[in-house]
Amino acid sequence: MTGAAEGVRRTRQRTAVLETLGNCGEFVSAQELHALLAGSDRAVGLTTVYRALRELDRAGLVDVVRDETGERLYLRRPTDEHRHYLICRGCGRSSPVDAGAVEVWADRLAETTGFAELEHTLELSGVCGACRAGRRPTPQPCTPTPDRPGASSGRSTRSSS
Repeated sequence: MTGAAEGVRRTRQRTAVLETLGNCGEFVSAQELHALLAGSDRAVGLTTVYRALRELDRAGLVDVVRDETGERLYLRRPTDEHRHYLICRGCGRSSPVDAGAVEVWADRLAETTGFAELEHTLELSGVCGACRAGRRPTPQPCTPTPDRPGASSGRSTRSSS
């Protein structure tokens, strides 16, 4: 853990959570992440997974979105920059979007209102072309960590109902 993680204490559990999350190509829930960890030699309790995700979110190391039921989903942030995503309501596939205008607007709003440390959440969802065409894509699984061959590579699929 480096960069944004300077304020986060490095523990075996946080490292396991962050590394496992880094092997996932799409957003996953804390429970999905817990199942992946339980299927590996890096088992971490569910409460600890939630706690680690909260700390990693505060440190800016993960991106967080909510699904249609309000459940928080997590993806390891590939850069130090805050990102926004367009999420398919059918298959859950995510795609980062250029939201520079949102960031400029938020900065301007902070200036004009006198607020500091302004935070925002932008939720964008739709139905991807594959789902619209009836070819619902197979969810991209989480892959095992190379030095952990016994790690699980499965990911549960999300129901669209």
